[in-house]
Amino acid sequence: MIDLQFMFSVVKTLFSTDVVVALVICLFFPLTCRLTGREPLVFLPGPFSNEPPTGKAHLKQCEQMTLTRRQKRLCRREPGLAETLRESVRLSLLECRYQFRNERWNCSLDGRGSLLKRAFKETAFLLAVSSAALTHALAKACSSGRMERCTCDDSPGIQHREAWQWGVCGDNLKYSTKFLKKFLGQKRVSKDLRAQVDAHNINVGIRAVKSGLKTTCKCHGVSGSCAVRTCWKQLSPFHDTGRLLKFRYDGAMRVLSVTNAATGETELAGPRRQSQSLRTTDLVYLEESPSFCRASRYSQGTGGRSCAKDTSCQSLCCGRGYNTAMRLTSLSCHCQVRWCCHVECQTCVREEEVYTCKNG
Repeated sequence: MIDLQFMFSVVKTLFSTDVVVALVICLFFPLTCRLTGREPLVFLPGPFSNEPPTGKAHLKQCEQMTLTRRQKRLCRREPGLAETLRESVRLSLLECRYQFRNERWNCSLDGRGSLLKRAFKETAFLLAVSSAALTHALAKACSSGRMERCTCDDSPGIQHREAWQWGVCGDNLKYSTKFLKKFLGQKRVSKDLRAQVDAHNINVGIRAVKSGLKTTCKCHGVSGSCAVRTCWKQLSPFHDTGRLLKFRYDGAMRVLSVTNAATGETELAGPRRQSQSLRTTDLVYLEESPSFCRASRYSQGTGGRSCAKDTSCQSLCCGRGYNTAMRLTSLSCHCQVRWCCHVECQTCVREEEVYTCKNG
């Protein structure tokens, strides 16, 4: 169970210049996100029903959260918001662990506090994937009816009733981003370099979600003749967003602060030796990451981690070598299709080699 009071205290400060990294802290609190990392990569429905909480239950939920007076007022007007925020945390953690499952840093909960105090590439990814998950979850909550004050996107030529009738309710990304700005509040651009870097990476996550917004169409007519088409906006699966952000992570740019001669304001820029200019879609960082090979205040290291002999052991084990062991695994085999409409399988036991990095 996720502590909603802590969750809201984190979210409300997302764009603060002093605590911009607060959103991802809950990714690293075992008492907040009790996940093993082995969950299937799906958009989890979360521990809530299809109907948003209403009446006294919803009002009590909002009053128990650490929010400003304005944010509590918005919370009372938005049944389903708390569950959506909880879902975004689960979604971002699962995606982070999936994308880094074969990396030396595997999005572990260990070393969370020390890591978030630094401006590594890993911190940049955490900020981006967290803001992306929040944007995605809010848009999905609107289209699935889990929030009362928003519904389908405003696709041209389709009314909300028609959308529900045909099952073509578009993901409301427009409402999602607009509501986030309203809920979190507008913050002045900070002159602090770390705050600028964090804010930049948060926006990279939001843009990654927007880049996955596609137009999907459904045909109507006799025998699927497509005499009439209904089209709506639909977000890509969050796994696609996570994969894009991992690509951005792999190409992240180390930046420094420069002064714009025209405006006099400080801006982020890449090293002068690099010909590539900084783009709004680039993840950025200030410090080189540690190797994560051995246990430190940032991680437990890679000793004991499972690896693939031909692909990841050499990199993951950091040259220390790996241990080989045998284990028995059960799997379905000799499957046959029976008339009608079901498959019968036997259970076979197979011996396989398992490789784990030496502690060395």
